Amino acid sequence: MLAVFSGILLQVMVPMLLIVGLGAWLHRLFRFDMSTLSKLNMYVLLPAVAFINVYDSELNGKVLAAIVGFLLLQNGGLMVLSMVTAKLLKLERSLSAVFQNTIVLNNSGNFGIPVSQLVFHQQPLGAAIQIIVTIFQNFLTNTYGVYQFVSGNGKKGKWAAEIWKNPVLHALLLGVICRWLHLPIPSFLWTPLQRVADAFLAIALFTLGAQIAYARFTALPLLVYASVLGRLVLSPLLAASLIFLLGIDGVTAQALLIASSYPCSRNTALYALEYDCHPDYAAQAVLVSTLLSAITVTGVVYAARLLFPIGG
Repeated sequence: MLAVFSGILLQVMVPMLLIVGLGAWLHRLFRFDMSTLSKLNMYVLLPAVAFINVYDSELNGKVLAAIVGFLLLQNGGLMVLSMVTAKLLKLERSLSAVFQNTIVLNNSGNFGIPVSQLVFHQQPLGAAIQIIVTIFQNFLTNTYGVYQFVSGNGKKGKWAAEIWKNPVLHALLLGVICRWLHLPIPSFLWTPLQRVADAFLAIALFTLGAQIAYARFTALPLLVYASVLGRLVLSPLLAASLIFLLGIDGVTAQALLIASSYPCSRNTALYALEYDCHPDYAAQAVLVSTLLSAITVTGVVYAARLLFPIGG
């Protein structure tokens, strides 16, 4: 268990936080144009990552159907839970939109994939399941997530047009079509795509650092803690209940439970900045949940191995 904890801490958390810290420090020195950083992430880097994730994935029909069924139930439950909580807290629409996205959307890509590769290095199925979860989260982020931000920004009547204008959704659909038709991507296109996608993690974390450069973490709003509780605690509890209910076991059960425990998606902070929906709160929720996830995700990994032993 100590090896898993130290592995997550040293191989995932420390490198991420170093880049976030660098972004915060440099923003304080040079005052970057946050709008430019937002556009770079939204219109260049995210579409490249989305396309490559879909195009490169191996999708098995039977396993995929079971996983997608679970993900629909789990994320539907989180949507209802976050919506009811937002109403009970009487949050105004834009704040409610960000709050709901911090609970429903998680960092399944640049956090989840390295963790799954570390945990399932002897069970390739576990890492493959995480790729499917990442693709699902990409679609969810750029449909449900964008709808929340658009409606929270006062453009609810135009949400379909706003979602359709989102270049990430186009990249995802193009990736599905190219994958389905087995269309080869020529190297003169694939190479720059990979280079752009490789830059995404660093620039996204750098942008997050710039967003929180002037945040005051000595007095975090209570809503940040509610977001962190929902994402890191309630989400895996709901996932475990559904896994038992659906009779899923073994590596698949472990992978799905662990995938439900990842911190708030950094894309929540990027979209909050792009749509001007409480970007400081979104960035705080992402950073705090990422810091605490070193402990909570390790606990979920341990619980997954106890609850769903291989061959059980």
